Amino acid sequence: MSAHAFVDESARNRQFLLCVTLVEPAHLRPTRRALTELLLRGARELHFKKEKEPRRRQLIDQMAKMSVSVRMYTGSCSPKTEEAVRQQCLRQMAEDLLAVGAHRLVLDTRNERDAHDHRTLWQTLGSRPSKTELTYEHLDSTLEPILWISDAVAWCFGAGGGWAQRVAGLIDAHIKL
Repeated sequence: MSAHAFVDESARNRQFLLCVTLVEPAHLRPTRRALTELLLRGARELHFKKEKEPRRRQLIDQMAKMSVSVRMYTGSCSPKTEEAVRQQCLRQMAEDLLAVGAHRLVLDTRNERDAHDHRTLWQTLGSRPSKTELTYEHLDSTLEPILWISDAVAWCFGAGGGWAQRVAGLIDAHIKL
């Protein structure tokens, strides 16, 4: 699979969620266009936490029609261990992306905390730079619409109940660490 991966996270109820949306190169442009068309007038991004409930349902229904697949990485955490659990999830995700031949990884920026991700990814990918074509970068979610899918799915999964059921069809794999 020659895919691009887009990552966002959520932490809820002592659980860390790292959500990865995979998109094949041929579907990048139509997926971005479809997501941008979902923006309300004057909005620069979709941020699921800020949306009202009826709009959340509408957004998830539209995202479910897109040519994407989603993987969820989860681990138990406390506020003190959240960063360590994120890095554990990120390490496993990077290994999995290498296994499927992914080429590009985009992570929603956390500004100064991006350094933790750089260190983990360098440790995971750095020993084989000539053997893998996986590149990565951190971007603000206003610059990459596909990050909005990961944000929405992570929010729904973390909310549980009907919201988790609503996104179950989008999630191809749930990896518990």
